Amino acid sequence: MKKNVVDRFLKYVGYNTQSDNNSTSCPSTEGQLVFGKMLAEELIRIGMLDVEVDWNGYVMATLPANSDLMAPVVGFVAHMDTSPDCSGRNVRPRVIDCYDGNDILLNDEKNIVLSTKRFPEILKYKGEQIIVTDGTTLLGADDKAGLAEIVTTMEFLLAHPEIKHGKVRVAFTPDEEIGRGADHFYVPGFGADYAYTMDGGELGELQYENFNAASAHLVFHGVNVHPGSAKDKMRNSLLLANQFIANLPVGEVPEHTEKYEGFYHLVKFHGQVDKTELEFIIRDFDKESFEQRKFKLVTMVQDLNIKHHETVAEISVKDQYYNMKEMIDPQFYIVELAKEAMISCDVEPKVVPVRGGTDGSRLSYMGLPCPNIFGGGHNFHGEYEYIPTNSMESACRVIVAIISKVAGL
Repeated sequence: MKKNVVDRFLKYVGYNTQSDNNSTSCPSTEGQLVFGKMLAEELIRIGMLDVEVDWNGYVMATLPANSDLMAPVVGFVAHMDTSPDCSGRNVRPRVIDCYDGNDILLNDEKNIVLSTKRFPEILKYKGEQIIVTDGTTLLGADDKAGLAEIVTTMEFLLAHPEIKHGKVRVAFTPDEEIGRGADHFYVPGFGADYAYTMDGGELGELQYENFNAASAHLVFHGVNVHPGSAKDKMRNSLLLANQFIANLPVGEVPEHTEKYEGFYHLVKFHGQVDKTELEFIIRDFDKESFEQRKFKLVTMVQDLNIKHHETVAEISVKDQYYNMKEMIDPQFYIVELAKEAMISCDVEPKVVPVRGGTDGSRLSYMGLPCPNIFGGGHNFHGEYEYIPTNSMESACRVIVAIISKVAGL
């Protein structure tokens, strides 16, 4: 499977499928629809059944059972879009056949270097084949590695009918990177008892916990007066916003947190004297701490208004997604099944929390329990992204093992 999954991945990253948060359509970009139609054609070509692309760009297909075993229907899900954080246009991947353990010069002209000091994890793959960028775009392993792994595994199983299995469903979603991947996912139509997203990072990752997530939009109202006559009249909304930020816990930001630690993350600051707008995202694994974080922001705004005896600030908080652990715990055997599959493939399971969200988090709350499995990539969403090809092959073998174990074999 290794050659097939690598060739397929190199083909997929050539499609520009960046999602666009400013678009109201679904999918948010035309490139995803073009890519989705190509994927559907490929699924038909390898022999999958019930292949469809709906009007929102979702691709679904069936690997039919090839035995009389009464097995649950398992699904595998990956997303077609790449992050808007870094260009996905004209991706030019480079295959390094035997990584020597040194820094990698990605782009000579711009002196962009994949440094082992900054990214020491790459040293684990010395002697292996890895795929890197040319330093000007992301690679797209998030999540075109997952797509390539799923399609390659389906092709392998169709070519090897001696491997008995039950019915398997696959789904490819648009706009996961902008939080909309499950918006139009029709769970009853998918028809799986449970599923796995192939959207994790390094070899062995297995995830069934993710952040509870919310966004907060704040508006600070100022009064603009000529600075020469502003005494006791001007109110600078920029300074109000800065004071608000300064009153948040200094260490509770992404750059100072890890593992199960939550944070406030300022993602937008735009304004002038009379009006300033801030956008925060709020993240926490613990539901109670998550609620406390939201309450803290609301209370800070209320206190600011009380201090000024008028409304100088407004806040709107919106929940985005929740920790899927709550939905997966009652069916924890699906996590144990994935662990067993990894071990049978000589892959050490690394159970880690998702410091973000996946389609699986929302799908779990929609009635489709959906842990997340590694795709093999590192340094997602930027020009330092890379993927070892052995990890991609291992992901394919793990999918086969899961399908076999679901069938009780």
